Amino acid sequence: MVVMVTIGTLYSWGIFTQPLLVAFRWDVTTTTWVYATANFCVAAVGAVAGGFWQDRVGPRRVAMTGVALWGVGNILAGLGTAAWGAPWLYLTYGVIGGVGAGMAYITPVSMVTKWFPQQRGLAGGLVAGGFGLGAFFYNELVPRLAGFQTATDHASQALAAHAVGGMTPTDIGAMLHVFVASGVIYLLAGLPAAALFRNPNQQGSHGAPGVNAAQTGGLAPLEVVRTRQFYLLWLQLFVNVIAGITIISNASFILEDLTHLPMARIASSFGLVSLFNAVGRLFWGSVSDRIGCRQTFALMFVIQALVLSLLGDAHQLFTALAGFAVILLCCGGGFGTMPAYNAECFGTRFMGLNYGIILSAWGAAGLVGPLLMAHVKDLSGSFAGLMPWVAAVLCISTILPLLMTPLGEDLSARFAPGPPGVPAPIPPAG
Repeated sequence: MVVMVTIGTLYSWGIFTQPLLVAFRWDVTTTTWVYATANFCVAAVGAVAGGFWQDRVGPRRVAMTGVALWGVGNILAGLGTAAWGAPWLYLTYGVIGGVGAGMAYITPVSMVTKWFPQQRGLAGGLVAGGFGLGAFFYNELVPRLAGFQTATDHASQALAAHAVGGMTPTDIGAMLHVFVASGVIYLLAGLPAAALFRNPNQQGSHGAPGVNAAQTGGLAPLEVVRTRQFYLLWLQLFVNVIAGITIISNASFILEDLTHLPMARIASSFGLVSLFNAVGRLFWGSVSDRIGCRQTFALMFVIQALVLSLLGDAHQLFTALAGFAVILLCCGGGFGTMPAYNAECFGTRFMGLNYGIILSAWGAAGLVGPLLMAHVKDLSGSFAGLMPWVAAVLCISTILPLLMTPLGEDLSARFAPGPPGVPAPIPPAG
């Protein structure tokens, strides 16, 4: 959870959007490209590479490398963006940091499914919840820093007055120093935690009675990508991420668009709502252990579709925040449930790479959703017009979990057995 908290601050990108716009005279699409690039590199590059690597060398080395890249990416972003502009931020925060965050993300969620095979949803939800907590802590702490708060106030005033400039060199320095300080903290907190990572050994002698399998049975990645179930899982995660990640990327702007309130009040209010992203990972992960992963995803789709269809008319801050809370609850729930869903379908022996490939759906959604929303904002001046369309996609997507069928009675026979003397692998639930 400590590792997940450090990389979960990625979901706090929205607090930087407005200061960056004013400081460097960018548009919403430019700032959103940073976040979209980071999301794509987290899921489509870092998670896949980290999953492949950890299946071969174990979780410790992969997690430490990921945390190091994430921390260094933030430090470099703070040191060079003023001189080299948006391309530098894309490279450092987006690519270097994003790849590292993806490697650090895939490792603990894969590891805990091996430690707790009978409670995969709960264990995965607890660990994934750390990712949401990172955004919550960051949203609560950083906007209260005096220098950053002053920079944000000046940026908000400049945007309200449609003025060019508005931020002093001191403001810009305070904002960029946050990146540097954040990167240092990630290294100091994340590296010692990642150094303790390990898979359960084959006898389960490291304090995990009943866990007999670091190499619990499962389908190899080349087998997985040839199944219909893989593509259905990928689509379900893609659709579930779209609404939440779009809101996270431009939360302050969307709330300002809906409520017409000052940005300073909005930023402090959204910090508390971001906690629901963490709660959702635990809540829905636990629910999936009781009602099943398919039913859980279908329910999350229906709830999000209903809320998004009404959100465009939510002009009171409390009402809009309540809608955001529900969306983030379900978005987090997808990440809390999917590790168990993946293990249920394909086993855990190759969990790292299998889940990493499925997480590429997160990268695709993180690229498409925020950029599409930012483009709509730049063209029309409002985010509201796209919400009913996203609601319609979610509503239609409720059919996806219903199309999931078991791989067959012979699935457990295809799972590779462990070494001699090790009890038979636990077959996938359902």
